[in-house]
Amino acid sequence: MRINEINERIEKAERYILVAVSTDDEEKAWRSLDELAELLDTAGGETACQVVQNLQHPDRGTYIGKGKALEIREMLEVQEAAGIICDDELSPPQLRNLSDLIDSKVLDRTMLILDIFAAHATTREGKTQVEIAQLRYRYSRLRGMGDALSRLGAGIGTRGPGETRLETDRRVIQKRIKILSDDIEDMKRARNTTRKKRSSNAVPTAAIVGYTNAGKSTLLNRLTSSEVLSEDKLFATLDPTTRTAVLPDGQTVLFTDTVGFINKLPHNLIDAFRSTLEEAKYYRLWMHLMRIQSFTCRSSGTL
Repeated sequence: MRINEINERIEKAERYILVAVSTDDEEKAWRSLDELAELLDTAGGETACQVVQNLQHPDRGTYIGKGKALEIREMLEVQEAAGIICDDELSPPQLRNLSDLIDSKVLDRTMLILDIFAAHATTREGKTQVEIAQLRYRYSRLRGMGDALSRLGAGIGTRGPGETRLETDRRVIQKRIKILSDDIEDMKRARNTTRKKRSSNAVPTAAIVGYTNAGKSTLLNRLTSSEVLSEDKLFATLDPTTRTAVLPDGQTVLFTDTVGFINKLPHNLIDAFRSTLEEAKYYRLWMHLMRIQSFTCRSSGTL
């Protein structure tokens, strides 16, 4: 990467404070924030700092409690951060109240993941699935999120084909979801036809599965002498990729690099990608790659 490209990235990178609530295992909360930081890096953002709030349960009104929210409001100015990203999916009241208290941009884990998927989907099916997930997420939150959503502006959390204005009528969103779902069904039927042809040719199939950024694309490249995009980022590749390999005994095998796993994967994404995920049950062999994570402990707040 050239020096001017690096400088441009630094200048444009949005900085965020990452926030999590720990109800039992604080180390688990810190590990989850480390993963959230990787997601933010993939989205093109930068982590200003991380905060864990120890509570018996997430505050129903503000997620982290009013006192901690006001404390973070001061941290935002000190850290020169654009806003905060919460490590759980926020309810509409939590998003609205937290936005009012810190008077800044508030995102949650689901919004960040949807943003990454919107940026990385390249195939027609992938883009359609992401748009469905985004529309379902926004549809369930149109009521009670008005001021909070209007404060988001541009940048991380607002990209992709699923962007909708607050004034969009819910019936319009429902109609759009129906059209996209019908498109997915058409693609599913086409995929079923392709799979039947493969079955008739008796070519063995193998799925490479595992955590995102575990090295699935790298393994696919090694096995098949391909040049599939492989980066040290979460969800660098989103759409499943299939390549052919000839084994030493002359046997031909189709290897597929699948969508990676991640903790707290949004339900809307699981539902939208169901037809693609169901393809896994038709593979003859699963190759599961494990990812070793490291973490560091930090100080936290207790209420």
